[in-house]
Amino acid sequence: MEILLSCLRAFLVGGSLCVIAQILIDKTKLTPARILVVYVVAGVLLGALGLYQPLVDFAGAGATTPLTGFGYAIATGVKKAVAEQGLLGALTGALKATAGGISAALVFGYLACLLFRGKPK
Repeated sequence: MEILLSCLRAFLVGGSLCVIAQILIDKTKLTPARILVVYVVAGVLLGALGLYQPLVDFAGAGATTPLTGFGYAIATGVKKAVAEQGLLGALTGALKATAGGISAALVFGYLACLLFRGKPK
């Protein structure tokens, strides 16, 4: 039962973030690229202020998978690196914290290119 509730919380939070983005696409003149940037920056700001961690504790992957979660990972990595290395950590912390996800996206994207033949429109 606990697994079902955990999945439900992740679905509701992640789905809510997606609904907000869709409303922004439909009701504003913001482009999807700008909305993605807004989501990453919002995740960074909320993570830096310590406001995103309770959402991660509540929703798990529903909060860490969307782009706000990427921004949160950046903020968390920078905080940790600055505490350990000082000012140099401000430059390297984000890359260390997000390297695994970025590498996975590149590898799986490349594998998808090899396995499936894309056709131009």
